[in-house]
Amino acid sequence: MVSIRCKDCNTELVSHPTKVRCCGCQNMATIDRDRISAVDLSHVVMLNSLKEEVKTSVLSSQDLAYQEARRQRKVRKLDFETR
Repeated sequence: MVSIRCKDCNTELVSHPTKVRCCGCQNMATIDRDRISAVDLSHVVMLNSLKEEVKTSVLSSQDLAYQEARRQRKVRKLDFETR
């Protein structure tokens, strides 16, 4: 369940599987399952969420090890004779 709080009227709204919840103030913060809307969303605070952040990497562990080894390489300076 997703919970939000409207900063204008200080009302906490909890999502419901079948009903739409609304705070009723001028900001009209509304929650419908996992969708949140309001006139001004900067006046709405998320209290919790269903979705967890999942960090998926495009690179495999071997690719990451290669990139790390590559980053550790030193730059070699070549000395050339000037005439």
